[in-house]
Amino acid sequence: MDGVLFDSMPNHAYAWSHAMTQFGLEMTAYEAYLHEGRTGSGTINILAQRYWGRDATPEEMERIYAAKAAVFNTLPEPKPMPGALEALTAAKELGSKIVLVTGSAQTSLLERLEEHYPGFFRQELMVTGFDVKRGKPDPEPYLMGLQKAGIKAEEAIVVENAPLGVESAKGAGIFVIAANTGPLEDTILKEAGADIVVPGMKEVALLLQGQK
Repeated sequence: MDGVLFDSMPNHAYAWSHAMTQFGLEMTAYEAYLHEGRTGSGTINILAQRYWGRDATPEEMERIYAAKAAVFNTLPEPKPMPGALEALTAAKELGSKIVLVTGSAQTSLLERLEEHYPGFFRQELMVTGFDVKRGKPDPEPYLMGLQKAGIKAEEAIVVENAPLGVESAKGAGIFVIAANTGPLEDTILKEAGADIVVPGMKEVALLLQGQK
């Protein structure tokens, strides 16, 4: 979702880095990319342990996440990621089942996907933050995606942009193409286990079209 289908990670990174200072916590925009795919509570507790020496309480967690969301909601709506539509079209032409595996728990998810990518996604082939108990980098989200698609790991290809997402997919035994749409070095995605690293979704489309 974020960083693959929509160019939304700059907004998330900005919101995390600016909202945390209200609570005596610090996170650079770059670090936000390293935590991409982690649950909000998991990200907050990493900072809480670093600066407070303890986990955040549920009340603190709620206040911090609300502050992050408030900053995020002031930012312009992110645009579709360049090349994503071409990649989805290529996958569909290959006869592939298209499964969305995201940590997002946005209730408007389906509407937004249908608006920008009509006909590509179906609710029964989606794994969201509402469905899993253990988010990325745990393999559970991608294992659930395989189950919903009714296929084996060796029959699947995952397109990811985040190190934690790559770890999750590799933990499920799936071949991973990493589209490096953010500021992280390619080596970080390779060390997470990516089989192929390309600069963006346009290159993913070319791979699926057999042109690269």
